[in-house]
Order: sequence, then C-alpha cells, then structure tokens
Amino acid sequence: MNAPKILKVAVNVPLSRLFDYRPPSGQPPAAIGARVRVPFGRRKLTGVVMGISDESDVDASKLKSAIETLDAAPLLSDEDLWLIRFTSDYYHHPIGEVMAAALPALIRKGGALTPTLEFLTATSTAGSADLDALAKRAPKQAELLTTLIDAGVDGLDSESLNAILQNWRRPLRPLIDKGLVTRAERAAYLRTTVEPTDGMPGPPLNAAQQQAVDGAGSATGFAPYLLDGVTGSGKTEVYLELIRRTIDTGRQALVLVPEIGLTPQLIERFRLRLGLKPALLHSGLTDLERLDAWREARAGGAPLVVGTRSAVFTPLPKLGLVIVDEEHDASFKQQEGLRYSARDLAIARAKRAGCPIVLGSATPTLELLRHCRDGGYTRLVLPERAGGARPPRLRIVDTSRDYSDDGLSNALGEAVRRHLDAGGQALLYLNRRGFAPALVCPACNHIAECRRCDSRMTVHAADRQLRCHHCGAGRPLDEVCSECGAEVRALGAGTERLEEALKTRFPQRRIARIDSDTTQRKGEMDAALASAQLGRSDILVGTQMLSKGHHFPKLTLVGIVNADQGLFGTDFRSDERMAQSIVQVAGRAGREESAGEVLIQTAFPRHPFWSRLIESGYAGIAGDALAEREKANWPPYSRLALIRAAAHKHRDTHAFLEAARHMIGDDAGVRVLGPVDAVMARRAGRYRAQLLLVANERRLLHGLLRRLRPGLEDAPLARRVRWSIDVDPIELY
Repeated sequence: MNAPKILKVAVNVPLSRLFDYRPPSGQPPAAIGARVRVPFGRRKLTGVVMGISDESDVDASKLKSAIETLDAAPLLSDEDLWLIRFTSDYYHHPIGEVMAAALPALIRKGGALTPTLEFLTATSTAGSADLDALAKRAPKQAELLTTLIDAGVDGLDSESLNAILQNWRRPLRPLIDKGLVTRAERAAYLRTTVEPTDGMPGPPLNAAQQQAVDGAGSATGFAPYLLDGVTGSGKTEVYLELIRRTIDTGRQALVLVPEIGLTPQLIERFRLRLGLKPALLHSGLTDLERLDAWREARAGGAPLVVGTRSAVFTPLPKLGLVIVDEEHDASFKQQEGLRYSARDLAIARAKRAGCPIVLGSATPTLELLRHCRDGGYTRLVLPERAGGARPPRLRIVDTSRDYSDDGLSNALGEAVRRHLDAGGQALLYLNRRGFAPALVCPACNHIAECRRCDSRMTVHAADRQLRCHHCGAGRPLDEVCSECGAEVRALGAGTERLEEALKTRFPQRRIARIDSDTTQRKGEMDAALASAQLGRSDILVGTQMLSKGHHFPKLTLVGIVNADQGLFGTDFRSDERMAQSIVQVAGRAGREESAGEVLIQTAFPRHPFWSRLIESGYAGIAGDALAEREKANWPPYSRLALIRAAAHKHRDTHAFLEAARHMIGDDAGVRVLGPVDAVMARRAGRYRAQLLLVANERRLLHGLLRRLRPGLEDAPLARRVRWSIDVDPIELY
C-alpha cells in the first residue's frame, strides 16, 4: 500500500518556505490550490496546498497531519499559483504572506467561498395593526418591524441591519415568537451577474485615438503598450474601445487604477458606455463585497474587473486585456509588508496570459520611456486634448516678493477672483494637510516635535491638536512654548489654513476642502468629488487626491500653492516626481471650451527646472532626467534593492545591517552602500537604517538576494529587528 502523499503548504507566517503536512485523516485528499486547516505551534492556521510530494525533509515522527480540507476542489488555478510564486520569488518575500495578500480576507481566514448570511424578513401577516400595537409598549420592536416591512419580501441581512439599527437583536426574539418575523440562512450573493447590453455610443475617436486603438487592438499575444497622452487627450476613450473589443470576444479585462477616488467617475463611464456592471475590488469595500466580486471574477462571470493595487491578484480565467491607468502613480507600489509593484506584476501577468497590456499616463515613468526607446514597448501618443480643448497656460508667481503666511499670494488671489467672476472654477493644490506644518516659538526658536519621530508636529487648528503625520501621534495644541513660556505661532500653510484664508477673502463663494481629514467616512470622497464635478463648489482646496484623473468641466484655474516641496529633494527621483505632480494637477484646468490657466508659486523662480518645464513640458524634464540617470548609472540603467531595518535600539538596527553586509561579502557585480540611518532616523519609536544594493544586471541582484534572505531570517538579531527587502524601491528614505 502506498504511503500517503505529503502536502506542501503555504502558511501565513514570515518564513520563506513551505511546510510539510500529512493529509487529514478520514477526509477527501486535498488538491493543489485548495485550502487546508493546519496545526502551527499552538495555533490553527489556514494554508494553501502548493504541491504534493512523496518525500519530506522533516522526520516522519515529527510530521503532523492537516486538520481538515476546506475546499473540495482547487480554489486557485495553476495560473493563480504561478503569480503567487512569481511574486514571492521576485520580491523575496515569504510565500505564505504573499498568499495571504492575494486572497480576500474571508477566504484567507478559512471562510466558505460562498458564505451564508442571516436574513430577516417580515411575514405576510405583519401590518399596520401590529405596528400600532407595538408603538407604545415596545417601540424598539416597532422600529425593527417597520424596517423589515419596508425592506419587502427579500428582507435584510444582518450586516445591513447593523448599519441601519443598533441593538436590534434584543427586540428580534419577541417578534419571531409572535410570528411577525422569520429568520433564515441564505447564500451571500450581494452582486448579481448582469449580461452586457448595448451601451451608449461615445464621441467619435480622433485620428490619434483611432491609431492607438488599432495598434493595441491588433495584438494577438503579449504586447506592452505605453499610451502616452497629454492630460485631457481622451485616454479613457481608448480604454473603452479596447475593453469593448475584448468583451465582445468573450474574454475578461482587468483595469487597475491608483486610488479609490478615481473609481466612481470611471465606473459610471464604464457602466453607461459598455452596458455592464464592473466588478469592483478596493479597500473601501466590506470583506463580503470584496469576496463577492472576487468570486464572480474567478468564475469568469465578470467580464470587467476594476480595482486598485491588490486587484492584480484577482483570478481571471479568461484574461484578454490588462490596463493600468496613471501607471506613473506611486500608489501602485505597496510600501509596507509585501512591497510589490502592482504595475510590474500586471506586466508579468499579461505576459504569462499572452495578452496585451496598456499602460496609460500623461507623465510616464522613466522606466517605461526607456523601454520604448529600446524597442521593448510600443509607444502610442495622444499629443492633443480631445474636443479641441487647448492646453493650460503656465505662469510663475515669485513668493519671495509676494509672500503670505496663509499660502495665498496676492497674484493667486486676484487670479481666483478673475476666474470666478468669469464663471469658472478654481482649484488650489497644496500637498500638505492640516493648518500649518510647524508650531514655533519666536522667542527661543523651539519647534514642537513628535516625541516618537524625528519630525515636526502639524497644527490642526479646527480641533486644536498637534498631530504627527508619520506615526499618527497627537496631543493638545500648545498655547505657549514648553521651553520658555512665550506665546507660540503657527508657521507655514496647510490645506486647513488655506481654506480659512479663502473664506476670509471670498466669503460669498462655496469652498470645498478635499483631503484625508475631510473624507474619512465611507462615501464622503465620492460625494465631494461629485459635487465638484457638478460645479456646486466655486473653489476646491486639496492635496494629491485632486490631481489624479478627475474631470471638472468648469475648472479654469489651478493654483499650485507650494511648488518648492520637491525642488531640493533628497531622492534622485525628485525632479521626475515633481514634474509629474505639477503636470497632472495642471491638467485639471481648461478641459472644456474655456482656456485654462496655471499659477505656480515658488520662492525660486530662476531655478532652471521652471524654464525647462514651461518651455518643454514633461518630455523635456524626463529627457534630461534620463540622460542624468544614464551618466550616474541610476535606474532605469541599474537595479536597486533596499534592506530596511527598524528597532527600538539604534545599535540593534545597525548591528543587524552590518551582519547583512558581512553575509554579502564581496559579491561580484553588486555594490553595497551603507548601512546608514534613514532620512527620518526615528519613526514611531523605532530607529531606522538601510542598506542599498546596486547592480547593473537584474540576474546578479536577485541571485544575491536569494542567497541572503535565509541568512537574514536566521540572524540572531532578527527577532529584535523589523526588517524587509524592498526590490525596485521607489523611495530611498
């Protein structure tokens, strides 16, 4: 009789290995791609079977059995497992943690693929007489019964009731006993599959758009395209036509967007134009909503999936097209835990699936521009705004001569007045929330600092708080200096202070501030953007939330309040990112008939960056940056990996990285820089340092990291230090 096979299981723990288990006794065998519940130390964890073997490196006497098989059939296909393995290998991250990141929360916790929900329904006999009888002696019962009667014959599930009524379970039992309410378990299908219908026709494509559609639409296998279109050039129209063609052939399309805020406007256009309801996957959904969309995509019933970063892992058995909108956006790179780039994984996934991928941006990354120069990617250019709209005119405002504490120079204030009087809308962009970035003492120059980070506390005047935007710490706003007792003052401007200044100068105008402080609750961001798009706000004040892909028809003026934030950055990508940010937010202006104007406030108007940007646009800045990078041998002409470490003791951080450097030794082809303290050495009470690895060839860098990671996991200091490997880092601080 053959011995039972050994299950190779990925478990959500920070160790770079699979774990061996015997199959669960008395149960059907677990297939590759199915989940099993396994003992792990004192815990019981959910894992995924990645392989089955006849042998194990673990002694047979120590080999444990899995507790139970959770899936009768594989939950993940070979293609899904390939993507998980590829991600683990490329980013040198434990495969169990990659698996956990790829699965919906309810699935990775061991829940059913189709969970059941408790549904409550008012019976057909319940009516107004019962409500009248309950109203006086049992008002809570009457309230619950009214809610369920209003819900109709389908009733309400327990999650929906939780959102409507508090403490509804206590009055439930008497209503059930009286025969007025029934309770039942039903499969949780929140989303119904809708067959695509004929959508509304869009505007006719111009020559450049048609050329882009014909180019990308003619691909018969893997083909990467950069859709390089100026802001307002109609990239979405190209996406729509390519998606339509894909769906018409019975295949699925995946669209990745950088932030949740972009999805409502995009989804509505998809719904109207394509005649279907896209499956959504982003962090703003409940766990049940995410599972519902994931399940439908996995079954092939969702022809179009739209999501943010983690949606790249969504199972799509009929994948025929991948689109990454705003490919340059840093939000596509996960900065904690598994530090993956959704854009780069999307490219790898499209290559594996043998389908085209379109990466769109008005400000492409230098990596993609180099791919196009080298001939690996095809560049599709949309050089003009759609519908005949003209590009906005850029103008510099010298704040060394026209300065204001609240961020609103006289020149910018007058421009706002002029555009509002002409019936336009203004957007003031300041990527700094709060009232002011610092609280200072004029007497002794003391600055209020975070007690857990090497950073200044930000003033939030509305709730009289000092907050650290790095670790989240907060304390009451100081009235006097903690060092000398003198009266303190707020220095500089944030969005809150700018909003206050605008209200003072334009008291009759409708002003909307859109940042993470004003859009914390679910739906607030969507409502604020919808109001702005309908022209209900005269002046918009906001952070980078407003710079990405939004269309405001009445907007004719953009003011960039503090353009110098990136002018002297410590990162070698500072110029690239600053140009991207300015061009993107400037592109919100003048997208309809009225011409747009952009005012850029800077204290360094003679800096060569400004003349280059105004004369040559983003293309000029990108061309200069590529030439500089090639000379300095920085990406995209080299490969980087960053080993980060953080610990409560400064010496532990550096000792761990020195041990890492010792393990590396004199590895040929890889330069090692550091260890050095991070730019912000202390954050959230931990001291941070890093080791930078630079290689000309990807193969050499990954070979080194493959040898290095096991040693780091076994290092004596690994238990006292939080450490990570960041492949292709986009931030070096």
